[in-house]
Amino acid sequence: MAALHSQLEADCLVLGRLELCHVLLMRDANYPWCILVPDREDITEIHHLNEADQLQLMHESVRLSHALESVFSPDKLNIASLGNVVPQCHVHHVVRYHSDVAWPGPVWGRVPAREYSAEALAEVAGAVKQALSL
Repeated sequence: MAALHSQLEADCLVLGRLELCHVLLMRDANYPWCILVPDREDITEIHHLNEADQLQLMHESVRLSHALESVFSPDKLNIASLGNVVPQCHVHHVVRYHSDVAWPGPVWGRVPAREYSAEALAEVAGAVKQALSL
């Protein structure tokens, strides 16, 4: 099993595992925000995954997207693979609303992360886990 990058461990709650990916919930209550991290050593880019893993990542991304839409009914779902701070391959799935603090711009660096209350974190995590059958 590939270890999670320390920044992902610090910023996220691990919700569980799909066939290929760890499913993480970003601890930023400004936006419901999940991250898929393929469980492969030393992979920094999606195209570095073998073809079967690339297809599985897409399948899991679509599965997570459906789950987030069913739980949160977003105006938009932003999906991105960045690696400027965390080189480990990971794919962000950020629920966006016209009313969120960063709309219509990107979420990165717009406002400081806002911590979930313990109750809200448990509620959001539970809802996503249930929607994914984790």
